[in-house]
Amino acid sequence: MSTGHPFGRALCAMITPFSPSGTLDLDRAGELAAHLVAEGCDGLVLNGTTGESPTTTDAEKAELVRAVRAAVGPGPSLLTGVGTADTRHTAELAREAEKAGADGLLVVTPYYSRPPQAAVEAHFLKVADATELPVMVYDIPGRTGTRVQPATMRRLAGHPRIVAVKDCSYDFLASARLIAETGLAYYSGAEELNLPLYAVGGAGYVSTVANVVPRQLRAVLDAFDAGDTAGAALLHARTMPLAELMMASGLPGTVTAKALLGGPVREPLQPADRETVDGLRSALEALLQAESVV
Repeated sequence: MSTGHPFGRALCAMITPFSPSGTLDLDRAGELAAHLVAEGCDGLVLNGTTGESPTTTDAEKAELVRAVRAAVGPGPSLLTGVGTADTRHTAELAREAEKAGADGLLVVTPYYSRPPQAAVEAHFLKVADATELPVMVYDIPGRTGTRVQPATMRRLAGHPRIVAVKDCSYDFLASARLIAETGLAYYSGAEELNLPLYAVGGAGYVSTVANVVPRQLRAVLDAFDAGDTAGAALLHARTMPLAELMMASGLPGTVTAKALLGGPVREPLQPADRETVDGLRSALEALLQAESVV
């Protein structure tokens, strides 16, 4: 049985704006957050990899949550990434996020150390026990080196505060089975799977590309919910050239999103070169032009 859409359907993994000098730009963060909500995002995920969490301080993470909450009010879901390779530090970040006003926690599998499944399970359970906030498990083995195996995910689903998954496992069969067998709400973390996962009972998506085209991505889910599966497929296909350039060009999504929206990245990331920026802009313009054709 599914828990439905505990954080809404259309979630944006929001970039973290910085000033030209590299400091946190809270005014710009609030403006962007309000824009994304106005354009159809049910919720925002702050302090994820797209939000450059590896290079923001604990204090900056909490400041960002408070500023965005003030900008968007109590309506939209506000999740924040707290995942680290250190269980104790992750639990500390979770408690600070709760104090700052987050509605939920995005917790990635501990990375680099590649813990065995028993340790992965213990990590998530300890973080879930650290606060009263619901948890979205972030399964992205291509980045962390460790997958949350299906058997582990089934056990985690028994915890009352582990309610959702950001799915970047690229194992569609396993994800479909887990959607059917557990109460976990599965959110696509890969734009090309937004519609396919939704069609088999997924809850929605957590998208980096939504920083740039939030309304267009939401339209895919709206069409599907209205029973227009052919229309949903067409709208989904229209977003794919831009999504591919943003997410599969060899550059982090943070870099490509900021290439279109403006603003610096923090080192070790570097801004996109002119050729990449021109290609991204061409893909965005093509999507907007296709959208205007009835």
